[in-house]
Amino acid sequence: MAEQSGEHPSDQRLAEIADTFFRPPVRDLVPYEPGKPVEEVQRELGLERVVKLASNEGPFGPFPAALEAIARCAPELNRYPDGGAYRLRAALAELHGVPFEEVAVGAGSDGLVDGLSQAALDPGDEIVCGWPSFPSYVIDARKLGATPKTVPLREQRYDLGAMLGAITSRTKLVYVCHPNNPTGTMNTRAELDAYFDGVPEHVLTVLDQAYFEYIDDPDYPDGIAEYLKAGRRVVVLRTFSKIFGLAGLRVGYAVAAPPVVTALGKVRRAFDITTPAQEAALASLGDIREVERRRLENAAQRPEVERILQEHGLEPATPAVANFLYCDVGEDSRPLFEQLLREGVIVRPTHGFGGPTAIRVTVGTADENAFLGEALDRVRGTVATAG
Repeated sequence: MAEQSGEHPSDQRLAEIADTFFRPPVRDLVPYEPGKPVEEVQRELGLERVVKLASNEGPFGPFPAALEAIARCAPELNRYPDGGAYRLRAALAELHGVPFEEVAVGAGSDGLVDGLSQAALDPGDEIVCGWPSFPSYVIDARKLGATPKTVPLREQRYDLGAMLGAITSRTKLVYVCHPNNPTGTMNTRAELDAYFDGVPEHVLTVLDQAYFEYIDDPDYPDGIAEYLKAGRRVVVLRTFSKIFGLAGLRVGYAVAAPPVVTALGKVRRAFDITTPAQEAALASLGDIREVERRRLENAAQRPEVERILQEHGLEPATPAVANFLYCDVGEDSRPLFEQLLREGVIVRPTHGFGGPTAIRVTVGTADENAFLGEALDRVRGTVATAG
């Protein structure tokens, strides 16, 4: 009726809902800021080519077997997915040599952080994590009225000793982002061993290994094999969003003691892991050769991105071990982000991660990385001339 009378739907008066209607922790929350989509940037700026190096997605798409699995299940998408993700959990349990009851799935590892927060945190409880780091640790705690205690990094790495000192009787969860997002740096096996030797028994440690498959450093421990199976109070997170190329399907998993898995199952929405996500993840597990190819390609391109950044006066945090690099530019990083955006390159300003003077750059293909270098030639050249 509004359109027939010439009145635009947006002109209609909607009911007023005061901010006081919402819970105080939600009112004060600063939400996670996702990276800009390529299509949006092209539309806004009229660019012919845009390269996205902002969200740590892998530069390659799903494995061929995963695409075939998605196509096979498409005719049955009128049916709900398997709410228990039985086949995927069974395959992951076999892969890691753990019982079925020790595997939980979620909408990416991020969904599992949310689930752990819901299951464990009451108002007044505390979590501890390094900072700058992955924002969801802090955001999901604040949603529930819990208090995040953030411990500054030391030399761009998690300061595990200082984190032990930040733990109190109210601490329920400690997050160790390994490697750390956004800095791309890791802690050594000896440092993690010392942390687990010192962490109090009432704390559950969440070892976030979202980039596990990219890393070939011999001093990088497998949290499942070396800590969970050794009886440590730990939840290990992994994901199919990165090297497996399934970020758009949102599927990750946790390996933990059965009571943790049971609690995650209680708070998880019934059908949040879609059928295509489950089938694609299952199909991806069998292609060890393609995982290795992608790891080696990333290992070859990461030093090239580091070189490109250094040539333009940007010094990445090192040693970086995953598929991204972090550069502190010494001032608000949004102007540099905007300049690169106008050149068709999307990087991530890390304000939401606790690093307002830095950018994070994902390692792309050789062609994408060369495009980044050309954009920096123009941007940093302009900055140098202006100075």
